[in-house]
Amino acid sequence: MRRVVVTGLGMINSLGHERESSFERIVAGETGVDRITLFDPSNQAVQIAAEVKGFDPKSVMDPREVKKADRFIQLGIKAAREAMEDAGLSGAEDPERFGISCASGIGGLPTIERNAVVCHTRGPRRISPFFIPSALANMLGGFISIEHGLKGPNLASVTACAAGTHAISEAAKTIMLGGADRMVVVGAEAAICPIGIGGFAAMKALSTRNDDPKRASRPFDAKRDGFVMGEGAGALILEEYESAKARGAKIYGELIGFGESGDANHITTPAPEGEGAYRAMRAALQMAGVDRVDYINAHGTSTRYNDLYETMAIKRLFGGRQQCPPVSSTKGQIAHCLGAAGALEAVITLMAMERGVIPPTINYEEPDPECDLDYVPNEAREAKIEVAMSNSFGFGGTNGVVVFKKV
Repeated sequence: MRRVVVTGLGMINSLGHERESSFERIVAGETGVDRITLFDPSNQAVQIAAEVKGFDPKSVMDPREVKKADRFIQLGIKAAREAMEDAGLSGAEDPERFGISCASGIGGLPTIERNAVVCHTRGPRRISPFFIPSALANMLGGFISIEHGLKGPNLASVTACAAGTHAISEAAKTIMLGGADRMVVVGAEAAICPIGIGGFAAMKALSTRNDDPKRASRPFDAKRDGFVMGEGAGALILEEYESAKARGAKIYGELIGFGESGDANHITTPAPEGEGAYRAMRAALQMAGVDRVDYINAHGTSTRYNDLYETMAIKRLFGGRQQCPPVSSTKGQIAHCLGAAGALEAVITLMAMERGVIPPTINYEEPDPECDLDYVPNEAREAKIEVAMSNSFGFGGTNGVVVFKKV
């Protein structure tokens, strides 16, 4: 089986439009959560989110093309472009052996909402001809493959909040099995719109700390009351190891394991005691063939059952609390970016491994007796990270885990 390494990274989120500034602010414990400005939220039960502010889509697309792509695609283009530049690739390198694996949990929800209103109020003849291609989740990969001339496999994962992580494992499988030599992985989401916020609020899934947005996303804290929606995109360049070595590429880490599982339990609630999450993590570790992990970037959504069951699954995996590695969730900083979360958090995990620093779990003020791991509370910690794990779990009981190792 061919080895797969990561040679390029890119991200855009509520704390920065590129990876360096984003990561610095994440490590500093800052948060991008604030009152919503993308629309007037005054009639919403939830009025806070982590928006990408100051983003101009014309900075990544021809002004005439902007109307053809939903915001999640525009953010994804930005992150993918940064990752390609970081890897020193143009797409012209044997394009038929260079593919893309994209991810989005919802796709173009604002575009769907907008055109549904047009259809209802003005009639179907006034629907935009760009509506369908702008909203489709897989068009994220379509736009990026066209920009860079990538003619290899063009794949899309739409598995809720595990989509970004599944896109990584799908790209890795493609390279391992010889279907491509290089793959762009990009996960993007931009669902902060009235129906997006209203829909999750109707499920009672979101934090209602409208008067205290900076402290609303609080993974593993006893006073957590739901997740905060974020938006953004993360991108990675996955490459066959010998190819990367031959061209002298910088290698952030090797993808040595991935695991996938289904809960078969409930459409939104994780399986009791994190049984499905445990099996995905176990599979990833078994594939990795390592006996230790130095850091886990948790799914850590700031919801009661996710945080509790993920904690239980981690303890079961490592044989008890004392044997568990440090764990942190960066969703306090950039909130929950849904289908983009796995890609963003993989970028953060690899940068943490490279820099030797574990990002903190912020807003950790009151320990939950049932969530009793080392969550690296509130302040970053220097650490030697040789092996790191990143977890993602989604509605429908879909789970994805990846394990990286320094080369």
